[in-house]
This record gives sequence, C-alpha cells and structure tokens, in this order.
Amino acid sequence: MSRDLTASEALGLRMTSLLLRPHPSIRPGGVADVVRWFGAMQAQDLASGLWSLGARLPGQSVADVQAALERREALRTWPMRGTVHLVPPADARWMLELTGVRSLSGSATRRARLGLTEADEGRAMDVLGAALTGGGRLTRAQCLATLREAGIGTDGQRGYHLLWTASVRGVTCVAPDVGTDQTFALLDEWAPESRRLDRDEALAVLAHRYVRGHGPVTAREFAGWSGLTLTDARRGLAAAESALSTVRVDGEPMHVDAALADLRDIAPDDVLALPGFDEYLLGYRDRALMLDPVDQQAVVPGNNGIFQATVVRAGRVVGVWKRKVGRSAVTVAVRPLTSLDAAARARVEQALGRYADFLGLPPRFDWLA
Repeated sequence: MSRDLTASEALGLRMTSLLLRPHPSIRPGGVADVVRWFGAMQAQDLASGLWSLGARLPGQSVADVQAALERREALRTWPMRGTVHLVPPADARWMLELTGVRSLSGSATRRARLGLTEADEGRAMDVLGAALTGGGRLTRAQCLATLREAGIGTDGQRGYHLLWTASVRGVTCVAPDVGTDQTFALLDEWAPESRRLDRDEALAVLAHRYVRGHGPVTAREFAGWSGLTLTDARRGLAAAESALSTVRVDGEPMHVDAALADLRDIAPDDVLALPGFDEYLLGYRDRALMLDPVDQQAVVPGNNGIFQATVVRAGRVVGVWKRKVGRSAVTVAVRPLTSLDAAARARVEQALGRYADFLGLPPRFDWLA
C-alpha cells in the first residue's frame, strides 16, 4: 500500500535522496561514494560539478575533490542526452552502450551538415586512439591539432563533433583539467576494470540508482533524465522493483528507494547554496515542486539551458547567486526571488560561506534588489 505525502514531505525525501540531507543508509566518505550513489551527475561545467560534489562532502575542499578525480574515483563522459556527466569509471562503458548511443541517432544528419563522413569519424577515433595509447593525455587543443595533422578538418563545430563521437563510442573520456585546459584520455586505460552488464541488468541498475538518488520520481522523470524510451524506463523500474517502494504525491504514484519509504521526519527546513548544473534541478523534467514557474526565467534566462546557481530554502528555490573569485576573497552576488528577512539572509550567507570554505577563501556578500 502506497503512502501519501504532502509536497513538503516529498521535497524532504528528494533532498535526502540527493544527499543534501543526512541519509539513513549512506554516509559518503568521498567522491567515489557520491558518484556511485547517483550513477551519473551533471558536469558539463566543471566548476559546477566540483561544487555539486563539495556540497555533499562537508569539510572537503576543491583541492580534495580535484585530487579524487586525479585518482580516477570518477570520470567525465557523455553517457546520456548528449551531456557531460560524472560517472563511476567501472560503469562508464555499459552506460555509454545503454544510453549514450541513443544520442548518436542524429549523427548522420550532423555529419552531413558539418561536411564529415562516417569514414572521417572512424579515422578520427583511430588517430586519437593511437595518440593517447600508453597513458597519453592530451588537451582539447592538442587533440584537435593531432586530428588536423592527420588531414582531418576541425574547423567550425567539426572538432567538437569528432571529440564527442570518440567519447560516446567509448574510445576516449574526459580526464581532469590541466590548469584551465580540458584533457582527454583513453577510456580503456582510464577505466581498465569495466563492468559488463546485459541490457536488462543495465536497465535495472540505472533505474535503481536514479530512484535512490532522486526519488520520489515517476517513470517519465526517469526517461527524461536517462534519455531512454518510456518503455525502457518502465522496464528498468519493473526490474528494480524489489529495491523500490511507491508513495503518492498529490495523488500521483511515484517511486522511492525502499530505504526511505518509512522515513517520517522529512519536512525540510534547510538552506542550501547549489551550483547551476546540479542534479537538484537538472535531474527532473518537471521542476514544479522545487521551482515556482514565475522564477523559471531568473534561473534559466532566455530558456537557453544555462542554469544559474541557486539558493534553496525548505526545498524551494528562493534566490540565485553568482561568484567572482579573486586572489584574497570570493565575492558572491545574491539575488532573492522572494522576500527574505534578516534571519533568512543570515542563513543564506552561512550556506554560501560553505562554498567559500570549499574554495579556501573568505566570502564577501553583495545583495541585489
């Protein structure tokens, strides 16, 4: 029998699932634990991805997180929706085979538009594979130069398309930056101990990880996040059914990790400072629980897919923020989206102070009208 939840209780469960509140079954000790919990975390913007990890690892610094990525506790690639995510290295290949290849469906059209052929893509993968073999690691600029030296054009969007294709097809992956330069490495060398799952097992694992890291959610939310068809999303959820429970939010049945099904003290009163590209908003197709539709424009100006960093209070987005990192301090400009009294502003500054601590810099606050 499913349990009925209020919207506030559903938000509390989501914040717990997202490791933004204490969880009854996991206390992540590092980057590997967090990324394995989610299965995949949005990370097309590296700075945002680093703070997504830091926000869930109190006491760890940006240097700690960067060091963990250098230790290969997680890697970045394009496992779904044509978007860069952090994934566990051992799971990268089966995820690419399950969901990443779906983003290749329009590859022929893109190739033609860019003046490339399928043979060009194959040659590019061969060239990059040879250049990176033996532990090689090249910056984006070096990868493009290597392709050009082999007679493969990289002008316009050709270079990006070829690098993306090589990663989606499992030849390369995105390694940690060197300075400010993105780098690439061979997936087989960066993740030599890859798990092999058949399709049904892969669907079940991905479904369970999504629900435990985002629940309560619907099958449509899982399909939207993963890029799978709704049929496959339902198939995965059915296969993972033994690890899941059902709750009802405003009368709609949703899936939740069984470990949270009986959690009672779930009404949130937290204040959080989250990066723009965090699973808290990007992990869902329907964001009405967390974001008032009238504030959509402030969070995603122009609806261009570029999300602003958010201030979250009691599970709802109540402000946006931007930071300017200097040598001696980080200046944070905060724009409230609702009325915040002095006590609430103090809690917001405390939350943003955690981000400043993560960078190892003192904060300065600038409240905008």
